[in-house]
Amino acid sequence: QVTSFQGVVVRSLSTSSPHDHPEHGRLVYKGNLAKTVLGVKFFSYSTSIFNLFMMPYIMLKSGIGVESLLVQAAFYGLIGIFTFVTPVTLHFLTKGYVIRLYYKDEADTYTAITYNAILAEKVTVFHQKDVKIPDITKMFTTFYAKTKSMLVNPTLFPNPQDYNHLMGYDKSSFFKFED
Repeated sequence: QVTSFQGVVVRSLSTSSPHDHPEHGRLVYKGNLAKTVLGVKFFSYSTSIFNLFMMPYIMLKSGIGVESLLVQAAFYGLIGIFTFVTPVTLHFLTKGYVIRLYYKDEADTYTAITYNAILAEKVTVFHQKDVKIPDITKMFTTFYAKTKSMLVNPTLFPNPQDYNHLMGYDKSSFFKFED
C-alpha cells in the first residue's frame, strides 16, 4: 500500500521493482550515453543515405568530372569513403557499449543490451564465468563476455557489489598472493 499526496491509500498490484525485467532479471547498470550513441549513429546513417541519393543529382547538375572518367571515379570514391566508412567506424566503436545490464541471481547470468548495426537493441546473455578482463587496458573494452567486447562505466553501477561480482573481484581466488 502507498499513500498518495491527497491522503488516499492506493494499493499496488505490482510485486516487482520497477527496475526488474521478467525475462532478464534485475537491472544493475544503465549507461548514460545510450541516447547519445543512438542519436549519433542515426545522424550518421541518415547523412550517408542523403549523400547516396544526392550525389548523382549534384554530379548531373554541376557537370564536375563529366569529361574525365578518372576525376569522376576519384570524386565518387572520396564521397563513397565518407558515406560508408563513417557509419561503419561508428558502429565498430560503439557496438559494445552496454545500454542496460540485467542480472539473474538464481542462474548467475547477465543480460547485456547493446545496439546492433540497424539501431535495434541486441540482447547478449552470458554467465559470470564467461567474463574475461583484458590483460592490457583497451580503449573501448571493459571486459569480454565470451568473445564479445563490452564497455561499461564502473561508476554508473548503483551498487558497487554488482560491478565487483560482474568482474569477478568478489572471488577470494582473485586476492591470493603468490608465495
